[in-house]
Amino acid sequence: MDVNLFDFHLPEELIAQTPLLERETSRLMVLNKETGEVKHETFSHILSYLEEGDCLVLNETKVMPARLYGQKEDTGASIEVLLLTQEEQDVWDTLVKPAKRVKEGSVITFGDGRLKATCIGLGEQGGRKLKFEYDGIFYEILDSLGEMPLPPYIKERLEDRDRYQTVYAKEVGSAAAPTAGLHFTESLLEEIKAKGIRVAFITLHVGLGTFRPVSVENVLEHDMHAEYYHMSEETANLLNIVKAEGGRIVSVGTTSTRTLETIASKHDGKFVAESGWTSIFIYPGYEFKAINGMITNFHLPKSTLIMLISALAGRDNVMAAYEEAVKEKYRFFSFGDAMFIK
Repeated sequence: MDVNLFDFHLPEELIAQTPLLERETSRLMVLNKETGEVKHETFSHILSYLEEGDCLVLNETKVMPARLYGQKEDTGASIEVLLLTQEEQDVWDTLVKPAKRVKEGSVITFGDGRLKATCIGLGEQGGRKLKFEYDGIFYEILDSLGEMPLPPYIKERLEDRDRYQTVYAKEVGSAAAPTAGLHFTESLLEEIKAKGIRVAFITLHVGLGTFRPVSVENVLEHDMHAEYYHMSEETANLLNIVKAEGGRIVSVGTTSTRTLETIASKHDGKFVAESGWTSIFIYPGYEFKAINGMITNFHLPKSTLIMLISALAGRDNVMAAYEEAVKEKYRFFSFGDAMFIK
């Protein structure tokens, strides 16, 4: 399967640089996955497309202020560190810039020595394994020293770091936001529940690999990154009831989708409480076992994310919808507009 099947022209001015003042005022494209029909709405009108008995599944991961700026202890050289995955207590997989300056044994200090990191392993493409030392609580220190790790296509400074969190973010551990959830407000979620639509939560900690374009020509040769997920017993039970009653399961974002499909694929379409690592790669030809619909943002050309939604709605439908989105000047990527695939 040729990666160029998922390419499209995106004018740079359509890449949203800042979030809208009001979350639910973003635009919403509604795509019928059976017919390819497209409608243009405002996100607050999502309520009219959800029905009593449906269940929305939200990823309650919380983004860490995972970008740190420090200095090498011996030379004073400036070093940028991006935390990716916690391997064990105080040991993290990270990306370091400039990587060539950080060898095994190098010590980096942050915030006048409040936080120190020693390089204990080297990886590819700037990957470094760092062991941190500090007095106090790591996440409190990180909160005061770190910055939100916005994707590289966002050049503007984020004034309010809460705008890169969902209103229901709870479980700290992501290097990027599950951006489809950024459109929801607490009041909109209350309206959704009042209509008889159930809301369930899962956790998948988002890694930066999510945003990287596929670099191989044949999609099937792409190596997916692994991400940690968790589903509670409460969520598993609720989803099994919804499915048994014939309600639709609507995932909010590709991260929720990957978690639900990982679990359902392992358990014959059922949901069970479990934690683990998933590297599931969903592309056209995949048969969905968990979800019936999906709320998502507009994704990068040739990314695994556009392949995932093409598996759900059909490549031709998705590429036509994206062409329409460009023509209608929708806002793309993390702070951009939304799509509901129904």
